[in-house]
Amino acid sequence: MTAVDHTAPGAHESSSGTVPAALPTGDQAPPPDRTIAYGPHPDQVIDLRRSAGRPRGLLVLLHGGFWRPAIDRTHAAPLAEALAEAGYLVAVPEYRRTGSPEIFDDIAAAVDLLATRGVELAGEELPIVLVGHSAGGHLALWSAARPHLPADSPWHTDRTPDAVVALAGCSCLTLCDDWKLGEDATSAMMGGRAGQHPDRYALADPAQLLPLTVPTVLIHGTEDERVPVEISRIFADRARAAGSAPRLVALPGASHFTLIDPLSPAWPVLLDALAGLDPRRGRAQ
Repeated sequence: MTAVDHTAPGAHESSSGTVPAALPTGDQAPPPDRTIAYGPHPDQVIDLRRSAGRPRGLLVLLHGGFWRPAIDRTHAAPLAEALAEAGYLVAVPEYRRTGSPEIFDDIAAAVDLLATRGVELAGEELPIVLVGHSAGGHLALWSAARPHLPADSPWHTDRTPDAVVALAGCSCLTLCDDWKLGEDATSAMMGGRAGQHPDRYALADPAQLLPLTVPTVLIHGTEDERVPVEISRIFADRARAAGSAPRLVALPGASHFTLIDPLSPAWPVLLDALAGLDPRRGRAQ
């Protein structure tokens, strides 16, 4: 599989909200090394997987599932374990998948806890990279954009991660709503359509929280049947128009779940993207 950088827009595809049998499951990976809580709710926990040697960085892996309760963090376990074996300390937060504002409350709390306790958990200061798939890609981009939120927002922070990698991310939340992706998953999560609640979407849509605050890589399969690659292309165009320089990698022939399968041809593309990020110097190579 050859990675191709794309910027030109194309026609979007349809998306189904059903979960395919090919979705990875947690029984394909060993249990995490440790699980910590960031709140009292059973879903307010973070699984930690450690590398065998000195970690190259702390990866915060935000799982997808169109923000719905049916899909939890266990399906991200094979990818998390593979990333740990590749030399990273990997943190996989669970979050309440009950809609806004709980989802955003939890992502903010989990990411902030990892930033605060990163040295304690890793034994040293590490660069923090947010990696998110599908709805998790939306949440990763949103979390990095929190400095753009109003100062009186409970989610506002001046702290950012060192970089973001979005895998088939729902990066343009309003478009996801307009296109009714995942059987209208965006409207269900946000409590209504973008046209009904523009102020609500303005605080949750990464495409409205630009320019980018950190080096950002967008990886998307050209045959994604759930979140069309056009979403990432449009987001990249909007980010560039705002003065940012995201890297967009389109993978010919790759589908939605190919990107989180460590046995797929997309795996080395993700590793190359992570290696190409140089967060200590604050840029993407």
